[in-house]
Amino acid sequence: MANKQTVVTNFFWRFAERCGAQIIQFIVSIVLARILAPKAYGTIALVLVFTQILQVFVDSGLGNALIQKKNADDLDFSSVFYFNMVWCLVLYAITFFCAPLIASFYNDPSLTAIVRVLCLMVVVSGLKNVQQAYVSRTMQFKKFFWATLGGTLASAAAGIILALLGAGVWALVAQKLVNLTIDTTVLWFTVKWRPKLMFSFKRLKGLFSYGWKLLVSSLIDTVYTNLRQLIIGKFYSKSDLAYYNQGNQFPNIIVNNINISIDSVLLPTMSKEQDDKEKVKLMTRRSIRVSTYIMAPLMMGLAFCANTVVSLVLTDKWLPCVPFLQIFCVTYMFYPIHTANLNAIKAVGRSDLFLILEIIKKAVGLAIMFSTIWFGVLVMAYGMIVQSVFSQIINSWPNKKLLGYSYFDQIRDILPAIGLAVFMGACVYGIGFIPIPLVLRLLIQVILGGAIYIFGSKFFKLESYEYVMEIVKSFLVKFKKKGKVKE
Repeated sequence: MANKQTVVTNFFWRFAERCGAQIIQFIVSIVLARILAPKAYGTIALVLVFTQILQVFVDSGLGNALIQKKNADDLDFSSVFYFNMVWCLVLYAITFFCAPLIASFYNDPSLTAIVRVLCLMVVVSGLKNVQQAYVSRTMQFKKFFWATLGGTLASAAAGIILALLGAGVWALVAQKLVNLTIDTTVLWFTVKWRPKLMFSFKRLKGLFSYGWKLLVSSLIDTVYTNLRQLIIGKFYSKSDLAYYNQGNQFPNIIVNNINISIDSVLLPTMSKEQDDKEKVKLMTRRSIRVSTYIMAPLMMGLAFCANTVVSLVLTDKWLPCVPFLQIFCVTYMFYPIHTANLNAIKAVGRSDLFLILEIIKKAVGLAIMFSTIWFGVLVMAYGMIVQSVFSQIINSWPNKKLLGYSYFDQIRDILPAIGLAVFMGACVYGIGFIPIPLVLRLLIQVILGGAIYIFGSKFFKLESYEYVMEIVKSFLVKFKKKGKVKE
């Protein structure tokens, strides 16, 4: 099995990368929002819908295929690189000539130039894609940290300077392009792999037979995600959509940082052990337990402290978003089940199952969405909890046979952490009614909640707590050793 210290170290670097990028982007977004008019954000949002869909086609699932393949070599990587570059140029050419049609659809002629410039991201992504797969496969996640940090800082400077110079929406366009370009450039300078003058259609075909199913799965998910926003905006007011989106923002930032970090490290780790189903099962179980142990208190703490957090950070005018925030917290708390099960399925090479599951989940999701649409946005949000339960069952179903790890086994594994997190949240909830300054109230809730969760973990001797403490201690020992060596 992959060395535990190596896995945890790579998770740390991936998590640090995501957190660093999110914090910087959050600060920059506040600065830019004070300088730019809301219209600029509305304009860029229209174009980003297309770039997100194009980004799905850029990968073509071949990046995951390179990570999953047991003996991927330079011929595999080079073949994918050259295919990606040609494919990205074709996609950009199509977008370039379709830009006037997009502008006409939105009745905004200025979109033509914006689409043509912003969609250059597709070409840059083609250069980055294989390097990114190489870093993931070889588990050099420290490279991602420096690349992302460089891109985020450079794009922050470019966006703010152009905004101050009156560039308007072009400041946001430059921010996106500079971020990806610098990120890609740093990866090319720090990662040793370079494409060789070799190409094999046979190898490409083999990789694509695995990857195309992931491509379709990702495309379905992207379209489905944007469809929900479109329906709310169409049938209800812009305020309803704003409260819904704002309610998603806080839990989504937390979950994305943790989930992407786990997802990036887990797939290559599992793929190396794909022939030993018992080891894959142990990794899946460990991932679900530990991830839930970390995720549950964060989600329940945020849900029970939602009123205080929203009033302090967004002001009272955003309080209608609180119910949505709480619903998203409950939904996201179970994401470790989705992530670990799907990575196990991909790691053992069953991308066909991955696609089938995606189709079933989205069919159930659409049925719930269209049955709740007539009863208000809040009912649509509650429908997401029902959908989440269905998705958990669907995602875990194959692993009952593949790994001998059923959904009920998984629920039993996470119930102690979730039960303790709910108890912790209920304890701190009452503090929200004490008439004291918001900052002090939130500080008391956070400290008390953390103390209750840690004390409860020790009292009930939760296995995940002991595992996390063991990892923390090993890091401290390693840090002290490095310090002594320097001395």
